[in-house]
Amino acid sequence: MAAEGVSTLDLETAAERMMKGDIVSIDTGVQLDGYYGDSATTVAIGDVGVETRKLMRVTQESLELAIQQVRAGNRLFDICGSVERHVTANGFSVVREYVGHGIGTQLHEEPQIPNYIERKNENPRLKEGMVLAIEPMVNAGKPDTRVLKDKWTAVTRDGSYSAHFEHCVAVTSNGPWVLTRP
Repeated sequence: MAAEGVSTLDLETAAERMMKGDIVSIDTGVQLDGYYGDSATTVAIGDVGVETRKLMRVTQESLELAIQQVRAGNRLFDICGSVERHVTANGFSVVREYVGHGIGTQLHEEPQIPNYIERKNENPRLKEGMVLAIEPMVNAGKPDTRVLKDKWTAVTRDGSYSAHFEHCVAVTSNGPWVLTRP
């Protein structure tokens, strides 16, 4: 079955283009009983190089660091800053065109959650009951992306590899609750 907005032919064409040593990010969502879920992972096709493994590891680590910040009373910038600091300290860049988001009865709700701090953005306090789709998107090269002719597939402008991991996380009185973990 093809993902919504992607035909089976698109998936077959993409599969033909993938080669050993590539990585691919898979972003999936579900709607159940009026609520949305959203999750992403990046997988390697065969063996990948050391730098590509590092890119995937750092991206996943940045997500885990962000999840640790999901506590009532913390601010949005605690999440955003933890991703940006970890990614840039490891020599990579964060995608700026796409951001995480609040999630619930709508797929994309406020607040928007960039993977970097932009002082002009709002910095609300996290409140118990909020659910956030946190999704670091990290490039090995420059942060710029473009969408292919299929109007769906996003790639880096400079042709460098990119990794993407995502979880939906609820703010609870006991700290973060990752809703999209098995």
